[in-house]
Amino acid sequence: MMKPEEQLASLGIALPQAAAPVASYVPTVEHNGLLYVSGQLPFINGSLATGRLGEDVGMERGIEAARACGLMILAQSKAALGSLDRVERIIKLGGFVNSDPHFTDQPKIINGASDLMYEVFGEAGRHSRAAVGVPALPLGAVVEIDAIIAVRAG
Repeated sequence: MMKPEEQLASLGIALPQAAAPVASYVPTVEHNGLLYVSGQLPFINGSLATGRLGEDVGMERGIEAARACGLMILAQSKAALGSLDRVERIIKLGGFVNSDPHFTDQPKIINGASDLMYEVFGEAGRHSRAAVGVPALPLGAVVEIDAIIAVRAG
């Protein structure tokens, strides 16, 4: 398998600039071989994707937003680690979907990020996960995703 950054290039994917925190926290914390990535919001073409699934956002846009969160997780990871080559395995993604109370396809939405991790890291990208519907997210975002990643020593 190609190195993660080579794989991104072969997929035609350029990582976005790692976003600055929107409140009082740090984007990542590396501790005891794990990288904890704070919840990332979906920026698509430079704009925050907002709205609510089952109300004013469709499945395709929701999946695209989750993939955008996944790209930001990778951008934050690269910024923290210096290289995605240090990623040993994606351990867990925590997905939060801004959704109408009757919307129940949160797992399909978060697949946008999960599928990206597999595309980039192969089997090491398979992970445990949560996909939770919530009534609101910061700044009206449609999706927010955080991550726990096993890393090699730097």
